[in-house]
Amino acid sequence: MELIKPGTQINFMKFSKLAFSISAILIVLSIVLIATKGLNYGIDFAGGTVVQIKFNTDVKTDAVRDALAPIGLENARIQSIGAASENEFIVRTITSADEMHDISSEIKTALGEAVGSENVDIRRVEMVGSEVSEDLKQKGFLSLFYACMGILIYIWVRFELRFSIGAIMALIHDVLITVGIFSITGREVTLPVVAALLTIIGYSLNDTIVVFDRIRENMKKGGSRELKPLLNTSISQTLSRTLLTSLTTFIVVLFLFLMGGSVINNFAFAMMIGVIVGTYSSIFVASPVLLLFSKKE
Repeated sequence: MELIKPGTQINFMKFSKLAFSISAILIVLSIVLIATKGLNYGIDFAGGTVVQIKFNTDVKTDAVRDALAPIGLENARIQSIGAASENEFIVRTITSADEMHDISSEIKTALGEAVGSENVDIRRVEMVGSEVSEDLKQKGFLSLFYACMGILIYIWVRFELRFSIGAIMALIHDVLITVGIFSITGREVTLPVVAALLTIIGYSLNDTIVVFDRIRENMKKGGSRELKPLLNTSISQTLSRTLLTSLTTFIVVLFLFLMGGSVINNFAFAMMIGVIVGTYSSIFVASPVLLLFSKKE
């Protein structure tokens, strides 16, 4: 199946300055958001207790908060999940290690007194101590750094330094924009989200390597041909494959996002953003950066 007819030539480098401007704006906005608004760390990185509750009767968020006030949880974060008719909530609270073993039973008792114990179902309880969460946060983000460094060395050895700079710039672009979107939307950053970021790095790199391989092949065939038209030709030749791979991947993660439930919702959301920006960066970031660091062949 070919989305793009063989032999089609598109002048991608014509839009490189516009693409750089758009990417620069998005990256700066992401950095500003991360620095000012910060990230909404999930229980994995912030510590505390998360309790997922299902009610068998209609309950409003304010009613849940009022019911939890007598046990000192009036300031807990209460989030409705799923459709409004499902009456399912997540209660997040920062608790000490000594309090963790009692918090779920206290919540069930308090809610049972308000709406009837037969109407309260505790679906999930997660508890993470502050020391463990800090260690997970440090190791999670270090894994992103080590992955980028390993990729830099790999592409440097396999291609040239100028290729590796283009690939790393594309990966940093993808990760920063994805994290920036998590900051502006207030979605939780948890270990599955870090796993999604690592997956995005691998996915984006795969697209970039395909384009770079074709560029290198055409370099060997092109003789004294200028690099800019060679890049256009190489990207055009791999465009159909890039779009087909991205489209099929996006469809899968879209269904995970819509039907996968709350546990993997943020993972699927990060993957959707990553597929879009990863496809964009393999075309409009990696290759233009390669051009920037290259002389005409």
